[in-house]
Amino acid sequence: MTETTPVDWEQARALAYAAGAAVAGRTETVALADADGRTLAEPLRALTDLPAFPTSSIDGWAVRGAGPWRPEGRVLAGGTPQPLSADGACVEIATGAMVPAGATALIRVEDSATSDEGLVSGEPRPIPDWRLPGEEAHLGEELLPAGTPVDPAVIGVAATCGYAELTVWAEPRAALLVFGDELLTEGTPGAGRVRDSLGPQVPGWLRRYGATPIGVTGPVKDTLAAHLDAIRTGLEEADLVCTTGGTMHGPVDHLHPALAELGADYVVNTVAVRPGFPMLLARVTGADGRPKFIAGLPGNPQSAVIALVTLVAPLLAGLRGRPMPPLPSVEAGAAVPGRGNFTHLALAALDPTGRTATPVGHVGSAMLRGLANAHGFAVVRPGTKADAGDLVPFLPLPLTPGER
Repeated sequence: MTETTPVDWEQARALAYAAGAAVAGRTETVALADADGRTLAEPLRALTDLPAFPTSSIDGWAVRGAGPWRPEGRVLAGGTPQPLSADGACVEIATGAMVPAGATALIRVEDSATSDEGLVSGEPRPIPDWRLPGEEAHLGEELLPAGTPVDPAVIGVAATCGYAELTVWAEPRAALLVFGDELLTEGTPGAGRVRDSLGPQVPGWLRRYGATPIGVTGPVKDTLAAHLDAIRTGLEEADLVCTTGGTMHGPVDHLHPALAELGADYVVNTVAVRPGFPMLLARVTGADGRPKFIAGLPGNPQSAVIALVTLVAPLLAGLRGRPMPPLPSVEAGAAVPGRGNFTHLALAALDPTGRTATPVGHVGSAMLRGLANAHGFAVVRPGTKADAGDLVPFLPLPLTPGER
């Protein structure tokens, strides 16, 4: 495989997203309790008018006609009241209770009085204290479109409508293959060998981007046969196989030859971004005829994470039926150099307001200390640099599972 011209960073993100969106289509039905974090595959429609019946917004009295009124009983939430019999009648009513037929007004308990004879008097407020059927939504009305991220509020709306389950896009399954005979999986580095940091961390990034990690394999031996066997095994179960290392064309870099053997076609083959060079995204046809993907992440840890945010995150957004999130603009807290004809992704930490991003230290492509202290990347486009105070795009790292 010969070297190719690197793809512009923004174009690479768009190509990865389009590749995922083109094959999104597997849906599944999940219980409301399991729907948080998923994506609606169908519009959420009202199964009934909301409210479904006239509902009291107050504790007080439902009255008919002019007062004073004689109480005929009480209606609580969950009950079905009898109609008010005639003018001059009322019932005590609780918040959330169904307003009885025939009621002409509701009077708050604090605005009412009861005589020695047991008659109720009072004045209704100018704005009616009940909710009418369909006030929030009408039967069949689209409340949320397909593609909406499901969060606790969406689950609450669905429950209010009467849903027990939601149809959502299936979560992509992702496998990780760690390449490199020089890697240790335990203990401290030394004697020419380094500790693998990608096997432990990449599944967490994948999970935060909406994939279901299904396992880590490796270190895989530095032979073409071992690479092919590991990739084929991963593709049997996963929609996406991520590999670490081997994205160059050196004597022990077998990823490109393995992709050729598998008949893969490149969605993106190298991206003009620093750090992170080189990375790739390829596509193969699975046993079921559906495309599956292989993402080649560089072996250097920070470069691997940049490959994840550049290619894997947009791909997964497309596969999940999500829109590609736009990049917010922030103010550069310090100067950020350019990288010539390459986009520079500079690790940066946000201030408490979230409006200023300042580059962090320890940002070599093989380093992770800077990554652990950053909230994301300041984006400096090719042929430019950023001075302190300039507005720059900001690519945030994914939030933790407990955040939004």
